[in-house]
Amino acid sequence: MTAKQKIRRLAAWSIVVACGVMALKFVAWRMTGSVALYSDALESIVNVIAAGAAFWAISVSHKPADSDHQYGHHKAEYFSAVLEGVLIVGAALLIIAAVWQSIQNPAPLDQAWEGLAVNGLAATINGAWALLLIRTGRLYRSPALEADGKHVMTDVVTSVGVIVGLVAAVATGWYLLDPLLALIVALNILWQGWKVIGSSLDGLMDRAVPIEENMRIRDIISANSKGALEIHDLRTRIAGRATFIEFHMVVDADMTVGESHAICDRIEEALRADDASVRVVIHVEPEDEAKLPKGTPAVPFA
Repeated sequence: MTAKQKIRRLAAWSIVVACGVMALKFVAWRMTGSVALYSDALESIVNVIAAGAAFWAISVSHKPADSDHQYGHHKAEYFSAVLEGVLIVGAALLIIAAVWQSIQNPAPLDQAWEGLAVNGLAATINGAWALLLIRTGRLYRSPALEADGKHVMTDVVTSVGVIVGLVAAVATGWYLLDPLLALIVALNILWQGWKVIGSSLDGLMDRAVPIEENMRIRDIISANSKGALEIHDLRTRIAGRATFIEFHMVVDADMTVGESHAICDRIEEALRADDASVRVVIHVEPEDEAKLPKGTPAVPFA
């Protein structure tokens, strides 16, 4: 099975898992009447919508380049992640509204232990699925899949906090904990939504690769640029799974096109061996375009 097929299959199954978990959480809420469990269930609606958006974005992002999108459709996944962040914030505001109503009239919970057990089962399923999504999203550099996994993991943390707090509320009889827990859930969701949106906007703004990756790219280019005189103006940007790399390579003015092309091929093959998703553009220049003093040893970066 190819990476594309694995990512799409996981994205499709995310919708099924999200629907199942949402159903369990609404059952738990109906059994108990807890506003905290209601807030947890509301976030699950967002999970379902976000899973659907992620599946759409992943499907679009894997389409090959065409005449209208000559660099591919990789950034489609960022739109999904931004939508997910906005939905998270919307869910948080709905929870805060429910908290305001409940905090004025705190009430005992019905079937508390049974409802908490159902919610615990939903959290366990979510936790296992979130780890799988995050690990696969990072492995195949899928922002939408990783964002979906992080959101689901936020839901898991929320559920665990709610369960622990409600156990304390039932044990002590202090049922004001129920709306207070829901408020904490809402604030946590707001923070997570902001982080998801911020990370996605970085991608839409063509953010460069991290410094560690940049240094690795420089090392690979240096190790495979024998015959060139200088490398300068290295630029990178990340677009979903793809990393775009561009730089200028200075060669002897008397070097043939075929010889300079062979150096370019060697560098490109080495970069793709390190990361199959890279897209490389090399601009070949004669030696009078060098930025370093003539005769500088080796092939340094200017």
